[in-house]
Amino acid sequence: MNRTLSILCSLSLLFFLGIGCSDDPENNTASDPIDNPMPNEDDVPFIIPNGDEKYLLEDSEYIFDQNKLLRFDLVLPQQHLNQINQDPAAEEYVEGSLVFEGDTISPVGIRYKGSIGAFVGCLSGNTWTNPSGSKTCTKLSMKVKINWGNREEKFFGLKKVQFHSMNNDPSQMHERLGYHLFRSMGVPAPRAVHAKLYINGQYNGLFALIEHIDGRFTRYNFEDGEGNLYKEVWPITDKSTLHADDRYLAGLKTNEDENPSLDLIKTFAQEIVDAESQTALHTTLESFLNIDQMLSYSVVDRLIRHDDGPFHWYCNFGDCESHNFYWYEEPENQKLHLIAWDLDLAFQNIQDDSNPVTPIPDDWGETTNNCNPFPYGAFALMQKSAACDKLTGGLADYESEYQNLRSEFIATRFSKAEIDNLLDTWKSQIEEATLDARNIHDDAVSFGQWESALNTLRNKIDWAREN
Repeated sequence: MNRTLSILCSLSLLFFLGIGCSDDPENNTASDPIDNPMPNEDDVPFIIPNGDEKYLLEDSEYIFDQNKLLRFDLVLPQQHLNQINQDPAAEEYVEGSLVFEGDTISPVGIRYKGSIGAFVGCLSGNTWTNPSGSKTCTKLSMKVKINWGNREEKFFGLKKVQFHSMNNDPSQMHERLGYHLFRSMGVPAPRAVHAKLYINGQYNGLFALIEHIDGRFTRYNFEDGEGNLYKEVWPITDKSTLHADDRYLAGLKTNEDENPSLDLIKTFAQEIVDAESQTALHTTLESFLNIDQMLSYSVVDRLIRHDDGPFHWYCNFGDCESHNFYWYEEPENQKLHLIAWDLDLAFQNIQDDSNPVTPIPDDWGETTNNCNPFPYGAFALMQKSAACDKLTGGLADYESEYQNLRSEFIATRFSKAEIDNLLDTWKSQIEEATLDARNIHDDAVSFGQWESALNTLRNKIDWAREN
């Protein structure tokens, strides 16, 4: 189901936003080449670090410094670059090198990344439901695997570095701003900054550098950081039952090779299912969750309209589920935490349903159609009200606490002065890089498109704040 939704989301965005792709990104001229581009051969150098490299001595705060716009160079043998360009949807790693501020890490694994929908309009294949063929857009999201070949050294403490293309966001602000707002309310979320990416000496464009959610993330964000991390597995099904064990295990992103225990998430799920009163349900939620943190998540999520997130229950063939989230278990504290993810489609449906696929009709805590699936949006996709889920519905009972947090958020971190200052600061930081990308690549966002999208984003946030 998520496969189809991702395709439809991206397709609709490409249509409504008018984002095009160049026919031949390989013919773009080089800009500011690195001193020693990779020779046109298969060999990738194996470099043993001296131990005094900056990437070994500094931590990840250096990479996610909000006051810098950093440059990253990927260097690949031409054969390797041709290989991934010929079939980006395969998402297969090839070997190359990462060059950063004079230091080279080599070899590393390099691949294109994204859901199937991320490739719609950017590959040469004719069947958009099964993206295939060669790369036609200049930018595609990329992942760099630092721990390639079981490398022990980290890159500023990180095992993976990922660059998001922002192809569906001409404002180039959705992800950075959204994650910032979650984190400002004490909700665990990736750190995000902008970054310039060069491939074999050519400026590929401006990207969002998004922190990878893995064991490094959990250890950075939690004192008790060695627990289970699950991707896109809600604790209970839309039928208020537990998942089969293999469903939880399939979503596990840490400890998966260590005979993991599912006891915590299954116990939490079972107590939700067994709760026969709102009092019993609230007792369970308060035992396993940080209620203020969960309500803060909900406040931010609803104000920025992350409608493609955990509170949009898409339905298909009688089953409903949400996506674009992680759960983390703290083993010592026996607490679960919801982690925000994939915010490129956030902010779109503020004021109106700009995206025909993702909109949610309900306000927080509301239900529609007696909790039966119903069609909604321009594509009439089936969905189910989030508050029909016992977990979400139980959280919505904390109405006064939710409204207090919402008022505080609007008055402080979401205030006009705060948002305008952030956007102005980041706009100045990336303006030159945005202009440079357009001067080289015909399919890069133009300055006019960018300014218009930024103004639209500001207006939408103003409307959300006042309504």
